[in-house]
Parts: sequence; C-alpha cells; structure tokens
Amino acid sequence: MRIAKAIGTVVSTQKEPSLAGTKFLLVQFVDEKGELTDHYEVAADTVGAGIEEWVLVSLGSGARQIRDGENRPIDAAVVAIIDTVTIGNQFIYNKRLQSR
Repeated sequence: MRIAKAIGTVVSTQKEPSLAGTKFLLVQFVDEKGELTDHYEVAADTVGAGIEEWVLVSLGSGARQIRDGENRPIDAAVVAIIDTVTIGNQFIYNKRLQSR
C-alpha cells in the first residue's frame, strides 16, 4: 500500500458493468517526508474520500478484490482515509490540523 493525496475526480458515464456505481479519484503519491511526488494514479474510491484528503491506496491484485470478493478490473483502490502519519515522534500529516 502507498500513501497518496486525493487531488481530483475522474468521471466516466460508460464503464465496465462491474464498476457501476464506483467513484474514481485521481491521487498523487506522497514520499516519506510528506511531499507530493510526480507519480499519479486513478483509484477506485471504496471509502468515500474527499479531495485534499490523504488516503491509503492498495495496488495490484489486492485492489481488484476489495468488494465482496468480486474480481474487478482495477489496479488501485482507496482503502482508508488517513488521520495521522508520524515518523519517529514527528507528525508528517495530521488531518485535524490540515498540516499539508
């Protein structure tokens, strides 16, 4: 899994039937210092995340099996909304403080 920031949405009115009702987010990955990287991904949002929130993204085969064991054609899924990230005793991100 990787940490990312939700930076936008991707809307598609025509999609594979198993993806009906699925919201897609454009996420930008975060490095160990809490800085945004140059890497982006479109991820199925399984938790109702909002723009600007930090999220945990599952990649690969694990992302395909998030809902009811059904195998869907996705490579990335948002599986958690992050409250805090710390390294040692230092906060890298705190949702309540909106530090990044």
